[in-house]
Amino acid sequence: MANPQVFEQSISIRASATDVERCLTDQALMHRWLNPALRCEPLGEWNTDLGGKSRFIVQMPLWQPTLTSTVIEREPGLIVWGFDGFFKGCDRWQCIPTDSGTNLLNRFQFEVPNPIVQFGFNTFAARWTQQDMQAQLKRLKVVAESLMNRC
Repeated sequence: MANPQVFEQSISIRASATDVERCLTDQALMHRWLNPALRCEPLGEWNTDLGGKSRFIVQMPLWQPTLTSTVIEREPGLIVWGFDGFFKGCDRWQCIPTDSGTNLLNRFQFEVPNPIVQFGFNTFAARWTQQDMQAQLKRLKVVAESLMNRC
């Protein structure tokens, strides 16, 4: 990427790294914390292993921009989705075990190749995107902690 933008946020979660990771790999759990304006659909079978493909669709009345994503890096506690569409880049989710649970790091690194779309994004959506990332982390925390409380 020539000149990527990077949004990085993290949250402490009182749940095991395994439960937190499950919130990223289980499609039903993902839809409990994902922004309701986004829809994630598998391309083929749902798969978060290396090479797994899906698409994220932004639900807007007149236009539904889509990002096609592929899992480009995968280890226990780490998933990196690479994507291509109106954005190009990657979305890194890393579960870091701590004494009190898990620290979840989300790093969204991207560029917007179209200068008109880039201007619109930077002017109107960049701040909202960062706020939405934090809101998603808070919703994911609630979902992960609810899994722990079921035991």
